[in-house]
Order: sequence, then structure tokens, then C-alpha cells
Amino acid sequence: MSEGQQHPLSIYYSIWILLFVVSGFSYAVDYFQLQGMLRWTLILIFMFIKAGFIVAIFMHMTWERLALKMAILLPPIFLMIFIGIMSIESDYTFLTRIEFFTESDFVPVYHNSGAEH
Repeated sequence: MSEGQQHPLSIYYSIWILLFVVSGFSYAVDYFQLQGMLRWTLILIFMFIKAGFIVAIFMHMTWERLALKMAILLPPIFLMIFIGIMSIESDYTFLTRIEFFTESDFVPVYHNSGAEH
């Protein structure tokens, strides 16, 4: 930020209040005892919304150059894409093992070795 450039404090106050509201939604997920994928999806959505507001406003990314934005934002985006690809691959591997290695393949068969004579 260059010298003499000021942002109005009302932006910071409104984002601060908005962060409280989104945090309230996040706590409401626990209050209403949501379970399963809905719970984790909502928690992650609210987390990304709050992180986005913090990075954009309080870390002044809204007013930065595009090159700096890309240098900071692209690596996490690529990491999330790679994590998604790995989770799809792990699901495929797990389902393939279930299909081709059934439980009967792992159960040892014991034969009476003639101990009873």
C-alpha cells in the first residue's frame, strides 16, 4: 500500500461483523447437531468464506496486483485439486481391493494333521 492511501474503516467494521455472522452459522451446525457429509460440508464452506474475507480485506489482497494474488492463491488451489484427485484414486483402489480380494481369500484353512489317532 502506498503512502497516503487510506481505506475507510467502515469496510473493516462491516467485514468484522460479517465474520461474526458466518461464525454464528458455523456454531449453528453444532447447535442443531447436523451429522455426516452435510455437517462437514457446511463447516468447510463457512471456513473457506471466513478465510477468504480475512485474506481479501485484512491482508489487503483486494488492493494488490494480480501477480501477487496469483502467487499466493494458486498454490493452495492446485493443492486442493491434487487432494481431490488422490481421494478419487484412493476410492478406486479401495473398491478394486474389495472386488478382487474377497474375505475368503484371507481366511486360512486349517486341516487336521492327524493328531487324533
